[in-house]
Amino acid sequence: MTRPAAARAGGRPAADASARPGAVRRAVALVPLVAGALALAHPLPAPAQAAPAVPGDGVDAERPVRIEVGRFEPRTVTPGSLITVTGTLTNTGALPITDLAVRLQRGEVRTTREELAAAVADPDPATTVLAPFSEVPDDLAPGASAGFSYTVPSDELRLERDGVYPALLNVNGTVDGDEQQRVGELSTFVVQQPVEPAARTAVAWLWPLSERSHRTPSGGFADDGLTEVVAEGGRLDRALAVVERLPTAAAPDGAAAPALQVTLAIDPALVEELSVMAEGPYAVDGEEDAGTGTDEARAFLERLRAVAAVHPVVALPYGDVDADSLQLAGLPGVVTRSLPGSPDGTAQDPPGAAPAPATPTADGAAPAEEEPPRTTGAGSVILDDLLDVTPVTDLAWAADGGFEPATLDVLRDGGVDRVVLAGDALTDGESAVGLDGSDAVAHSTLPVADGTIDVLVADPTLTALVGGAEDVPGGPRVAVQRYVAELAALTLQSPPGTEQTVLVAPPRDVRSGPDGAGAMMADTTGLPWLRAESVAGLGNVPVADAGEVTTPASVRRLDAEGMLALAEAVAVRDDLAGAVVGDAGVALQAYDAGIARSASVLRAQDPEAFRAAAEAARAAVDRLRGRVTVVAPADGTYTLASSTAPLVLTVDNDLPFAVQVLLQVRTRGSRGLSIGDIGVQTLAPRERTTLQVPTEVRQSGGFAVTAEVTTPSGGPLGERVDMQVKSTAYGSISLSITIGAASLLGLLFLRRFVNLVRRRRRGAVEGPELAPPGLAAPPTRSPV
Repeated sequence: MTRPAAARAGGRPAADASARPGAVRRAVALVPLVAGALALAHPLPAPAQAAPAVPGDGVDAERPVRIEVGRFEPRTVTPGSLITVTGTLTNTGALPITDLAVRLQRGEVRTTREELAAAVADPDPATTVLAPFSEVPDDLAPGASAGFSYTVPSDELRLERDGVYPALLNVNGTVDGDEQQRVGELSTFVVQQPVEPAARTAVAWLWPLSERSHRTPSGGFADDGLTEVVAEGGRLDRALAVVERLPTAAAPDGAAAPALQVTLAIDPALVEELSVMAEGPYAVDGEEDAGTGTDEARAFLERLRAVAAVHPVVALPYGDVDADSLQLAGLPGVVTRSLPGSPDGTAQDPPGAAPAPATPTADGAAPAEEEPPRTTGAGSVILDDLLDVTPVTDLAWAADGGFEPATLDVLRDGGVDRVVLAGDALTDGESAVGLDGSDAVAHSTLPVADGTIDVLVADPTLTALVGGAEDVPGGPRVAVQRYVAELAALTLQSPPGTEQTVLVAPPRDVRSGPDGAGAMMADTTGLPWLRAESVAGLGNVPVADAGEVTTPASVRRLDAEGMLALAEAVAVRDDLAGAVVGDAGVALQAYDAGIARSASVLRAQDPEAFRAAAEAARAAVDRLRGRVTVVAPADGTYTLASSTAPLVLTVDNDLPFAVQVLLQVRTRGSRGLSIGDIGVQTLAPRERTTLQVPTEVRQSGGFAVTAEVTTPSGGPLGERVDMQVKSTAYGSISLSITIGAASLLGLLFLRRFVNLVRRRRRGAVEGPELAPPGLAAPPTRSPV
């Protein structure tokens, strides 16, 4: 891709110079530019010593006068036209400037986009024809500004052929009484088109309305930044005003209708977020009623509804997720759950959103579905409900220009039939947009796993041009002139009687307003060699080969460290989804929405913010897992009344949906207590459930036991509970020992009794035993 803004770099030699060293031109072509979009030149001091001045980068001491153009008419000239340029000159230096004079000078004509791109890369010195100077009556003190008006008949520029002429608006003056010199310059283009165009170019616009979410993954507001974005003068306020102020034409019924159809690409998460703000007081960063954007959100939604009623609407994926980054990280499920055209696209987090709990049946199965199955995604429903439109859901737009082949397969499986890719994301993209002199055809196809997918090819040069239209030197009117020049060159290179097709798809965070992008859209209907087309209409254009997918040089991915944290969040989410009774997509829709909002393409520009959002998403899902847990006994002890008494445990499910869990109860190093397995158990939503775990006590005493619940696949839920289980009952071993001891004792008593009886019988037969002479008789003893 040629960087169109390259021509903005560099400068011009001293006033009235007729040539420029080639070394200077080559240095100019390498200077980086603001917005990468416009052929506007900042000056170099003679010969090739100074760096160009970029807005905000300081002051160019050699060219201290900044030029802002308010009017440059006509957009295209015809023989006999009077060219008028008006605007403002500002002295950005520290010295006064007097004797100001302005003139327009032009370079050699360009008649193809390829030639125009070369002029942008290596700026034309624009000294082929020099019109006379016109004096500016005011002097400029340091920091002062003065208006100027310059007119010149087109005949004095000697525009001998139809085409695009590089032009230079040259300002001379005297700095602090020194000799007169060039003090300011601005590059632009003068365009001459035939009165009766031989060919035309059809232009379609895809206009983004997207913003990184200001909500946390849990659904609250992290900040109130969206208020500023949609308030008067904010980025989205200006973006919406572009479409609101388009010229109108009479519809068949006599009512006024837009003169061209601009397809709006809207993030459902943005509309949902605005609806939360519009409902009334809302908390910000945990502070109740701290939100200030209720009125602004309501006003913006009303305006958006009015615009969406008369322009086509495409639903972006919920959260405007970075599909390529997610797919490359092995998280295609996040992409699918965000798609507006897939029944699996369940991600949403509307006000007060907690899905209705699925009540399990007696056998633990999910209840029968009462509603008909979904045929579209939640994103489509959000736009339908809040904007009263039926959006297009089968078109996916690559924010950075391209999709990986595997991502195309994921999108196709999710109901996407068409994708918007930039020309520099295709191997033959330059041909598709006419940069190599070919006819521009914005319709192609690409192979996917199950066939082919339609491709609409966006012009990368015009995309960059529109994205930075109001940030460039000279102002938006100069950007509009470059837009006209690009399309004029494209039309001039077309064979007579043909029509080329172009798609303009600005960056997601487009900051251009009515004076820039709005004027470009209006020119689409106001110039006779241009025709307004719709995005849908481009699909009817015959297909032209644009090659295979390739990765654009400008592609930006989400930060790798943040993606690791997001992958961990998704792993926990998927494990918990396996425990949900019923539709896990519906039950977890708010958490899926939080993950999707964290993975927005608009976070690629701020890796630190993305990492914080990904960590917050992981923490939110971890908290979700902690809401199912075993309730610990009050004193940490359970007592079993018998050897087979069950262990009665309470499990708390604080989730708004039913889940199936495994209760894991284990003893630590004891063989005196055996614990049975009760298998998968179903826990009703927001209830405590009592579970009886079979036990077998083999000896009395105390046992250290741990209890926790897990998902069916083994993922931990809640906290592990440590407890002491006591038993006063005899176990089988204790009972056997006791019975054995009693039996032995009985045998011993019996043996002694038998011996005693035998002795007494012998004594009765033999008579009493006489003591020997001199000895007393033995005492009488108890028989025991």
